[in-house]
Amino acid sequence: MNKATGNKYLFALILVTSLFFFWGFVHNLDPVLIPHLKKAFTLTDLETSLVDFSVFIAYFVMALPAGFVMRKWGYKTGIVLGLTFFALGSFLFLPAADTMQYPFFLGALFIIACGLTFLETAANPYVTILGDPETATQRLNFSQSFNGLAATLAPIVGGAIILTDEISPKALAAMTPTARHAYLVEDAATVKGPYLVLGIVIVLVAILFLFTKLPDIKNEDENENSKIAHAWVHPHLRWAVIAQFFYVGAQVCVLSFFIRFSTVSASITQQEAKWYAGAAGLAFLVGRFAGTYFMGFIKPNRLLAFYAVMSMLLTLLAIFGSGMITVYALIGVAFFMSIMFPTIFSLGIAGLGKDTKIASSLIVMSIVGGALLPLALGYISDQTGHIQYGYLVPLICFFVVFVFGWKKWSPKEN
Repeated sequence: MNKATGNKYLFALILVTSLFFFWGFVHNLDPVLIPHLKKAFTLTDLETSLVDFSVFIAYFVMALPAGFVMRKWGYKTGIVLGLTFFALGSFLFLPAADTMQYPFFLGALFIIACGLTFLETAANPYVTILGDPETATQRLNFSQSFNGLAATLAPIVGGAIILTDEISPKALAAMTPTARHAYLVEDAATVKGPYLVLGIVIVLVAILFLFTKLPDIKNEDENENSKIAHAWVHPHLRWAVIAQFFYVGAQVCVLSFFIRFSTVSASITQQEAKWYAGAAGLAFLVGRFAGTYFMGFIKPNRLLAFYAVMSMLLTLLAIFGSGMITVYALIGVAFFMSIMFPTIFSLGIAGLGKDTKIASSLIVMSIVGGALLPLALGYISDQTGHIQYGYLVPLICFFVVFVFGWKKWSPKEN
């Protein structure tokens, strides 16, 4: 690669890396939305898990169309289209707040997530091919680190704006119908500001991408009619899809319910919990950078397996502990699960050549685990009356990730 080409790829890498921050920010507003909407609509834990369902089911629905767009028109088109959906969904939070209908909020989240599906389908493989293949996993972990930065900031910023006074369900029920309606309308309106600003920023980013020349890298022998079945013959890809399904389910369970979990297990307020949620995001960020460094001398699959074991041990502490130690345990889990998504992704598409784009779509489809597994957590929490028991779900998920990292990751050994 000559110097001019290297400089062009460097700028492209910087621009694409910015996307990781934006989708990380909107994803990590969900832990704030869950307790907010739970209060506004008097929801159970299972009903609030529909927030995650609406977001992550979009990945399953849109992953293959996103892959088709990338194969047909290239990465840049997919990114611009994804940013368009992202901005539209953000703006729809305004009428959702005005109508005070829970399904409208879920619909807006679904449209945002449709955009994120395009962005992740494009950005993850794009980063892996913008440079030396030997450092692809390390490079993707670095880019994903900005997702961790967003995970630090979003709960703190979003919590300060969206989470208002913590009125009890009993006090809310004691209000007159008129006073209660006025209170809930005012409370619901707190989501307008953050999502309006986010939508405007995303429009500006889309314009930047639209008018910036980016290298669209393609395999010379790529067949546009490449079928899913052709990619699916690779055992390590099949295992990557399975591992990613369970990992994303674990991440969503741990982070989306973090504020709700903390207020119950440690008896702290939502305003206090938002700072610990931010600390979990910071731990996630530090874990990404640390993982990127460790991969300089530890094989990615071995580091993945070790991080999965540590996540299991800390999740056990969160389930069976009490008080603030459970909150600190989940912060530790955030650190150790930080490298899992990009590492599973890059190991899963390693050595696939012309099947890389369709394989990327399959792995992105597996993000549907974030839609389904939180439902299990919510159901267990509602049935047992103990949200900590719901964290048995991510415990099982981390075990599956361990199996992939320890034994099933290699194209040569499967």
